[in-house]
Formats: sequence, structure tokens, C-alpha cells
Amino acid sequence: MYVTRKADYAIRCVLYLSRNAGRLASVDEISRVVYVPRSFLAKILQRLMKTGIVSSVRGVKGGFQLAKNPQNINLLEVIEAIQGHSAANICAIEKKKCSLSAKCAVHPVWLKIRKKVEQELRKNNFANLAKQ
Repeated sequence: MYVTRKADYAIRCVLYLSRNAGRLASVDEISRVVYVPRSFLAKILQRLMKTGIVSSVRGVKGGFQLAKNPQNINLLEVIEAIQGHSAANICAIEKKKCSLSAKCAVHPVWLKIRKKVEQELRKNNFANLAKQ
């Protein structure tokens, strides 16, 4: 699985908001603290809002906060919110992308790898990560 720079930035953002749960944070504040360009972060936050991970409050004293408890947000959820499903090989995501999937000896290996990576990412929630 490849984690894009955008997904990495999203993880940093959610981790920051997890460490500051219950408090609104501005785009400028988050950008400065997690070292993500402001314009790029704004796009990431919009995507995180669409998927229900982050919520926003408009206005002078507005900002962003988590839409749910950090314990109920895991790494896989944030990665998939930004880059969709991913795997070591496309056939592990969409069997139809490869005409050999049904008879390929390696296909089950790709599926196994994807499953194990997803399990690991799913078990790491942001409440635990924020404590580290």
C-alpha cells in the first residue's frame, strides 16, 4: 500500500485535532503546527468534512474540529477518505482490472497483504495515537 503525501497530511491534521479534541482550530493554526501548506490543507479539510471525520464552524471564532471521538477514527478511515482504497496490486482492489485474477497464483498473496495492512491500519485509532 502506498500512502500519498495528501493522505499523510490528512493523518497529521487528524492527529493534531485529536490532541486538541473539543477545541476549534483554524486552518492557519493547523497548517503551521503540522507543516502543511495552507492551501493544500484547506482542500484536505474539505475532503475530511465530506467523509464525516471533521466538522467546521464558520465565522471569526470558527475553525475545525473532529466530528467524532478520536477513538472512533482509525488510520485506514483517514487514508481511504483521501485516496480511496489502495493495495500492492490493483487486482486486490478490483478483480475485473486483471483478466488473470481467477487463475493467477500470486493474486491470493495480494489479497492477503491487503487484508493484513488494512487490519493493522484499522486497529490504530487516533485516541491511542494522540497519547504517543
